[in-house]
Amino acid sequence: MPSMFRDTIRSLLALAAFTIICGVAFPLVVWGVGQIGFSSEAAGSLVHAHGRVVGSSLLGQDWKGDQWFHGRASAVGYDANGSGGSNLGPNSRALAGSVEERLAAVAKEDGVSAAQVPVDLVTASASGLDPDISVQGALIQVNRVARACGLAPARVEQLVRSRAEDRTLGFLGSRRVNVLGLNIALTELRSQ
Repeated sequence: MPSMFRDTIRSLLALAAFTIICGVAFPLVVWGVGQIGFSSEAAGSLVHAHGRVVGSSLLGQDWKGDQWFHGRASAVGYDANGSGGSNLGPNSRALAGSVEERLAAVAKEDGVSAAQVPVDLVTASASGLDPDISVQGALIQVNRVARACGLAPARVEQLVRSRAEDRTLGFLGSRRVNVLGLNIALTELRSQ
């Protein structure tokens, strides 16, 4: 009986030690590293404009109107509480129909042929919250945005090119533009 009692005490002490190490100390260390080394990311990568929070650089928004650059389609309506894709497969007629509708709408809206529309403007991302579009996706919108804002297309194109970000780690993905950052910069350009 004393051996069983001793084993129980040891087990309870090990449980308490691992609970403190894994349930308290480790999360506090990770939180501290995040706050010290990555404070912006740990706070949600919030974007400020004119003294107020206007969004996160990690979450797409639904931009309406010709005066704005538009982001990717979203299967969840840009609702960050329920991110996700449509779960429609490549053989889905519903997916093909949605892509065809978006393709026709983007081509008409931006005055380009369907062949010029990049795939990221007509397909939704897996999360439904992708904040970026390809540089080509932004460039085909330049004439529409410039016309709606009363700006020279060359100035708007220069703005897009200046906001382009390189590939992740130099080789992953493609060059891209954050739509929120681009639209904030566009607002500043219009006010000059």
